[in-house]
Amino acid sequence: MQNLPDLLPEIVSVAQDAGAEIMNIYATDFDVNWKSDSSPVTAADEGAEAIILPKLRELTPHYTIVAEEAVAKDGVPDIGSTPFWLVDPLDGTREFLNRNGEFTVNIALVIDKEPRLGVIYVPAQDTTYTGLVGVGATRQIGDAAPEPISIRTPPEEGVTVLASRRHGDPEVLSTFLNDRPIAEIRNAGSSLKLCLVAAGEGDIYPRFGNTMEWDIAAGHAILSAAGGRITTEDGEPMLYGKETMLNPHFIAWGGLE
Repeated sequence: MQNLPDLLPEIVSVAQDAGAEIMNIYATDFDVNWKSDSSPVTAADEGAEAIILPKLRELTPHYTIVAEEAVAKDGVPDIGSTPFWLVDPLDGTREFLNRNGEFTVNIALVIDKEPRLGVIYVPAQDTTYTGLVGVGATRQIGDAAPEPISIRTPPEEGVTVLASRRHGDPEVLSTFLNDRPIAEIRNAGSSLKLCLVAAGEGDIYPRFGNTMEWDIAAGHAILSAAGGRITTEDGEPMLYGKETMLNPHFIAWGGLE
């Protein structure tokens, strides 16, 4: 088993390298292709993944890697019982296409069906979020030193709800929030929503739409390390390594009981 605190800086470095490649392509008039599930893919998705995967193989040669673009081409690999990586090289491709800056590089290490290490890099903001479960979570802006982050106790005036900018059912969300005092509903793209809950800038993120394991595993690790949690609608733990990689609907909790 790799020493996770020693592994973390290496993962931060490769996520930032992938982010730099994404920003190089972001500055060009790039082409868009469409996968079989009607989701977009660009040279940025593929270029970032091409940077990440060789480095993960070098660092952890015995760990399986489940990466979004590789799965689109070759299917889900056999995970077995060893730790495995979940990689979304460009989470929020539609945000990338709309040039709103709300896209991320997501890398997570799953051990015993739970994400234990997570790195999310936000290239357009040069901001890095990290989480080591049992150790803590951080946010680093540019070259500044990483600072600890943690969930907050919701203020008396009401909770801040994070909501997807493009996905989900507004009626289901409204029903879920019916009896809760709401101070603000804040929209954000990609895995930024999980980072904001982890950083105490939101209190809850209910997701009643489709997501894949690689979409949320890194954010789940960061949120857990910051003191939060993710459960299914039924309150069960969110586990990873499912055959289809498809997540059930879930709720990401900050300091709410």
